[in-house]
Amino acid sequence: MNLFSEVKDLVLTQLEALAEEGLLPGGLDMQNVTVEPPRDASHGDMATNAAMVLAKPAGKKPREIAEALAARLLADPRVEAADVAGPGFLNLRLTAATWQAEVAQILTHGITYGRSGLGAGKRINVEYVSANPTGPMHVGHTRGAVFGDALASLLDYAGYEVTREYYINDGGGQVDTLARSVYLRYLEAHGQEVSFPDGTYPGDYLIAVGETLKDRVGEAYIDQPEEVWLEEIRSFATEEMMALIREDLAALGVKMDNFYSEKSLYGTGQIEKALADLKEKGLIYQGVLEPPKGKTPEDWEPREQTLFRSTAHGDDVDRPVMKSDGAWTYFAPDIAYHYDKVSRGYDALIDVFGADHGGYVKRMKAAVAALSGGRVPLDVKLIQLVKLFKDGAEFKMSKRAGTFVTLRDVVDQVGPDVTRFVMLTRKNDAPLDFDFDKVLEQSKDNPVFYVQYAHARVCSVLRKAAEQGGDISDAALSRADLSGLADPAELKLARTLAEWPRLVEIAARGNEPHRIAFYLYDLASDFHALWNRGNDNPALRFVQDGDPAGTSAKIALPRAVAVVISAGLGILGVTPLEEMR
Repeated sequence: MNLFSEVKDLVLTQLEALAEEGLLPGGLDMQNVTVEPPRDASHGDMATNAAMVLAKPAGKKPREIAEALAARLLADPRVEAADVAGPGFLNLRLTAATWQAEVAQILTHGITYGRSGLGAGKRINVEYVSANPTGPMHVGHTRGAVFGDALASLLDYAGYEVTREYYINDGGGQVDTLARSVYLRYLEAHGQEVSFPDGTYPGDYLIAVGETLKDRVGEAYIDQPEEVWLEEIRSFATEEMMALIREDLAALGVKMDNFYSEKSLYGTGQIEKALADLKEKGLIYQGVLEPPKGKTPEDWEPREQTLFRSTAHGDDVDRPVMKSDGAWTYFAPDIAYHYDKVSRGYDALIDVFGADHGGYVKRMKAAVAALSGGRVPLDVKLIQLVKLFKDGAEFKMSKRAGTFVTLRDVVDQVGPDVTRFVMLTRKNDAPLDFDFDKVLEQSKDNPVFYVQYAHARVCSVLRKAAEQGGDISDAALSRADLSGLADPAELKLARTLAEWPRLVEIAARGNEPHRIAFYLYDLASDFHALWNRGNDNPALRFVQDGDPAGTSAKIALPRAVAVVISAGLGILGVTPLEEMR
């Protein structure tokens, strides 16, 4: 179900035939041969670089190879023209019947059209969000959550076995700070006046947590020293915050397969086990690091520490895993967590981090490479910042959180569908502006509306066609005579539809779900253009009054558009609308 792959297979088959005829040497490496849309659509439907990449190893001129290949490709009924351009690029134009047949394929296979076997069932772990359990998720977490969730869906669609995972950062000092902050709200719930020292969490979201703690323990912790209540409130507060985070994720349509606690690594031998594995490989040693580059901090002094030889796996410097006082560094539990992932048998790992974790990427990649012996690749995706705008000004405050805009602030104002789509309208490593006014506009400039409107328009067409009494099922439409879909605008739309399976594989290979959003916008643009042409040319209208057979042929194309839009929006986690008001 990938026309580009089918034509590539045709090209490779004909190259092998040329080798059998002695026009090319045998055993040529065909790995870099591609078939893809030409940069200039006027040059044809597809282009192959075969002659260019094979000329040197074959000892022949590129045009000589291209002309011989063109002659063989023209024998295939799908190929209407094969033109050699420039030094040896080969541009192909396919017959209208080929594009019409692709529309029928879409209707036959439904939303599975474009599903790929690329992943071949390989197991892949996508860790995303992983926000500290110290409060509600903010808008930065929102973008990471949407990106990670869409990426997981994309990889599933491309044939991988995907686990969605949330790493709960509940092992560090920030959770002690949370416990102290909840204790203050607990005292407040008992009518005491409290103040929040610097470094604590003053957000209103902890008021309810303090009330709940009061209901649970009564006055048991009043006037008690910290050692009496810290551990218990720490555990209680973490559970309460994770319940809040789960609610936030649910509001966004995100459901995790697994929540993994950092705290479970401490006191269980997990960290020691991971570092022992690295020590056996000669990668753990006692040493003294060089001072930081640039201006050396006044409190810096050379200290012997336990170090991971991360430079052996591509890092810039070796990294401490244990401090001179015997305490673990932040890096040590992260090594243990990824050691656990590798031990669970995943074939690949993906971590979705905030932009402020850029300095962590090389050390984490080095750790996974060392732990897995290079078997398990780790791809780290950094999520750049989101700037919010409202009424023409930057929007920064949230009463509920105290200092930041929460995920729920965004979802409550524009809905989960708009939130998710807009968060994918830029590549993950590019900053994103989220304008509350613009994302609700009903215009071409709003990609969410533009794509949703295309789907809703198709549904309105199908409802009107059904009123004629014809069979508008996908099965019936796939059997319709589609030879009448011959106008350039109709064929252009069919070509864009045929790019869907190829686009899925490109996006999955690069772990780039934003490509799905971009593609859907282009598809919607081609559809709306054809719709508008029908306003001026009755022959291009989807519903042909008084002609049920003609209508069946015409509405097959927009129905195929709706199928692909529905599949694409499904990957993004967005609901395709049947009507818009």
